[in-house]
Amino acid sequence: MKTLIVQGSSRPFGDTYQIAMQLARQLDADHIDLLDYRIYPFRYEQKYPSDDDFIQLVETKVLACRQTVFASPIYWYSMSGSMKVFFDRLSDLLKSRTDLGRQLRGRRMSVLSVGADATAYPSFLAPFRLSAEYLGMDYGPQWHGWLEDGEAQITEQ
Repeated sequence: MKTLIVQGSSRPFGDTYQIAMQLARQLDADHIDLLDYRIYPFRYEQKYPSDDDFIQLVETKVLACRQTVFASPIYWYSMSGSMKVFFDRLSDLLKSRTDLGRQLRGRRMSVLSVGADATAYPSFLAPFRLSAEYLGMDYGPQWHGWLEDGEAQITEQ
């Protein structure tokens, strides 16, 4: 099963990156950073600037894999802002681009939360789990990572 890790954090080479790359090596997964793409916030009228990368990213990266791991730091017990924007757009695919949204069914969504220590928060995971359910995706596994003495630590939840 081909796996893609989608990183959404404010620092391109921070803790989330280090931990996501460790998991990528373990899973033999590809890795992308949302900071490398221009993704505009959800708009009810569904009109986005021509330089919006969201649809192309879904078509060429997300749908090319059977499993997508969403890696985000825990910001105030929630996903990062860039990940939230991505999820707003992703969940809207069932209405705005049904042809793409339906292709997510049966694929696997996993999560890598990243914090300052070994503490994982179940509330952080709820939006991912519920989004997977809404999109018809299989959910799990869940991982939590942190740095300890500069070394990536990852546990399956």
